[in-house]
Formats: sequence, structure tokens, C-alpha cells
Amino acid sequence: MNAVSPPCPERELLLHGLADGELDAANALTMEEHLRSCSGCEATYSDIMRQKELFKNAGLRFNASPALRDRIRGAIAAENEEETMQAEPLLKSGWRTSPRSWFPQAGIAFSAAALAASLLLFISSENLAPSLDDELVAGHVRSLLASHLTDVPSSDQHTVKPWFLGKLDFAPPVVDLSKKDFPLIGGRLDYIGGRVVAAIVYKRHGHVINLFVWPAGKQQAVPETAEGYHLLSWTRGGFSYAAVSDLNPDELREFKSALEESLA
Repeated sequence: MNAVSPPCPERELLLHGLADGELDAANALTMEEHLRSCSGCEATYSDIMRQKELFKNAGLRFNASPALRDRIRGAIAAENEEETMQAEPLLKSGWRTSPRSWFPQAGIAFSAAALAASLLLFISSENLAPSLDDELVAGHVRSLLASHLTDVPSSDQHTVKPWFLGKLDFAPPVVDLSKKDFPLIGGRLDYIGGRVVAAIVYKRHGHVINLFVWPAGKQQAVPETAEGYHLLSWTRGGFSYAAVSDLNPDELREFKSALEESLA
């Protein structure tokens, strides 16, 4: 049996970041290209993804009962109360003259409270992976905060569409909607749902619309609002689309209609 090569030491942490969807689009694309040529990193990445799938098994999860959660919250409150009661007499008597008698007790109380809080967070977590709507909104907000709205700034669809060639394993449709009052701003790469996707950017009266496009697969339900932003998702012609903006819902639906008319 052939021994499996170890992963590249300088890329091992990036493998976990890729598996957890924590890399930006550029680093994610670089890592995906590296996996095609490095058997050690590819094997390690496959093991990481298998472990993530195993942890999704309901039999491996412990769902805390309401009674257990109440007991943990009660323990935290009791520890905080005990810490306060221990500290008050020392503060009144001038604890600064004998700090050694106070700090160990406070440290124990704090450690117990921190441990209980950590346990509560762990057992209350149903799924650590972000949902699709969380990732879509995060991609939208990230593009605004990082001043990285586009990789190819252009209002010409014949410039934006060819730019994606060779950078993605699909050719996203790019249309000019300026006549519908949704001017094209450009495009960029983003990382959503565990893969690199196209982000085609439009505007409406100063409001940015991020249109995320990727090959259609199993469609996840996406709410129409998340974190104060409006979302629309649909599938058409072999592609999944998701539009995210702070536009009001009526105008966002108008954008979807204008896009579908242009693609018809």
C-alpha cells in the first residue's frame, strides 16, 4: 500500500479555513488549485471534510434539555453571587493590603463561571456551520466594508463576462440592465456555500445589489430578510441566483424581473 504524503506545512491551517468557509475568494481559489496538484493536501482535506460530515450525525450530538440549561445558568449566577460576596468584605476592609487572600478565591469563581458558560455555549449549538443566507449577507457586507466591491469595474457586460473565463468552472450570465435603471458596476469572485462563485454588481439610486451566481444544485431555502438586508434566491437555466441588497423588497423583485426578462 502506498503511503499518503503529508500535507504542506505552510498550508495545513489553510486547509481547515477552506473546509470551514473562512477564506476569502482569492485564497480559496488558490487552495482549490493547489489541491489538484498536491496529493498530501488533497488527502488531508478529504479527511477534514469526512470528519465534518461525521459530526453532523445526530447520534454524535448532545442536545441539552431545558432543565440542564437552567441548572447551568443557575450555577453561573451562583458563582457570580459568591464572588461578589467574597469580594465585598475584603474591599471594605482594605483588601489591597492582603491581595493574596482575595485573588485565589476570585480566580476559582471566575474559572468555574467561565467553564459553565463555555459548556452552555457548546451544548446549545445545533450547527456551527453558517447558513446560506448568513454567507450571502456576509459576502455582501464584506464587499462594502473592505472597499472590494469589484475585481473588474466596468459597466460593459462584454468586459465583465469574459473576465470570469478561466477563473470559474462555469460561465455566469452577465447582462446590462441600465435601461431598467439597474446599471452594471462590475464583477468579482466570492466564496459562498463552500465554493467560488460569481458576484455581479449592480446599483439602484446609490444602493448596491450583489447578484451571486453559481451552478444549480440542491437549492437551500433562503429567507427574504437577514441581518437587515433583503434577499431573493431562485434557479434558472442551470444556475442558482441570489440577490442581496438594502433596497426595499419591491425594487429588489423589480430587479429580478428585469434580469429574467433580459435572460429570456
